[in-house]
This record gives sequence, C-alpha cells and structure tokens, in this order.
Amino acid sequence: MSRQDNHNLLKEACTRYAVADARPLPPGKMTFEQFLTWADEDTLAEWVEGEVVLMTPASLNHQRLAGFLYMLIREFVIQHDLGEVLFAPFLVRLPDPLKSAREPDLIFVARERLHLLKPAYLNGAPDLIIEITSPESLERDRNIKFKEYEQAGVKEYWLIHPDTRQAEFFQLQDGRYQQIRPDEDGIYTSRVLPGLRLNLNKLWEEVQ
Repeated sequence: MSRQDNHNLLKEACTRYAVADARPLPPGKMTFEQFLTWADEDTLAEWVEGEVVLMTPASLNHQRLAGFLYMLIREFVIQHDLGEVLFAPFLVRLPDPLKSAREPDLIFVARERLHLLKPAYLNGAPDLIIEITSPESLERDRNIKFKEYEQAGVKEYWLIHPDTRQAEFFQLQDGRYQQIRPDEDGIYTSRVLPGLRLNLNKLWEEVQ
C-alpha cells in the first residue's frame, strides 16, 4: 500500500469517527495556530501538513499499558529529577521542515529542554516517545511516524504492540534509528533514561 493510499484510508476512517463524534472536520487546510483554536481538550486529533487527522478511541488494553508505563517512568523521572513525563492528549509540534503536530501516547522531556513546553503543546522533539499500536494505527506508527520522529531527532522511540505482545525499541545513533533488543530475560534498558529497566514480562501482565 502506498503512502497516499494509506493517507486516504486514514482520512476515510477519521471522517467516520468525526460523524460519530458529532464534530465535523474543518474544511480545507489550516495553520497550526488555527488548529489549536479549532481543537479542544477533548479532541483527539493530530495536525499533518495542514490537515486534521482524528484519532480513534483507545482500547482497554491500550489504557492499561499506557497507565503502567506512565507510572513506571514518572516515578523514575521524579526520583532522579530528570524532567517531565506527559501522556495523551498532549500535542508535540515537530520542528521544521516537518509540518506535523502529533499526539503520542507518552513522552519524556529532559529537564534541560523543559523550556520547549507551551501551555497546549511541546514546541519541538521530546527525548522519548512511546506509541501503543492498534490495527488502525500500526502503519502510521511503524512507518510514517517512525520517519518523522527520526528526522525530528527524537532520541528514543518505543513501539508497544498489545495485540501480539511484542515491543520494539529504537535509539537514535548518527541521525538514524537503530533497533535495540531486550536481553534474554526480556529486560530493555533505556539510554535516554539511564538506569531505567523495563521488564516486558511485567508489562504483558497488564494485557488480558
């Protein structure tokens, strides 16, 4: 499937979701500032090359995994005074030349870069992004967003796949993502958060 075909399918899905949510998509393209004015705190949407892409509601397993990861990482970050952890909905406006404002499931922003935080969005790339995939989001998360986050300079990218109980971890090295595999005990060690160890066996206990 080409990127354009995937974009068309996503747009159709988003249009159906917009109808169900009784919140019509705005006509035509808009600036990021117009998007911020149009959206509200209850709108799950991203801004991509001037167009609005509405997101589908999260599943129960998605919420359980997101909650587990948020509590684990937030406790570690607070304990070591490393920065701030935020969860969706909160926009990340990727730096130019990218024309995207994404809404990752979880982000970590290091203390020295907290000045990038604005009242309604992060104006730049976070240090860590975590996306929890679904059948609808897999192509977008694994290919389109992967390339955007790599280009934007996101230092670490986690892809969590609840349907298959698998996870992929990527660390930025010389401007390109390199996949880092967990050890034989299923433990992944973060580079952005030195000392943080994610036990995948514990993570999958959250999934029914």
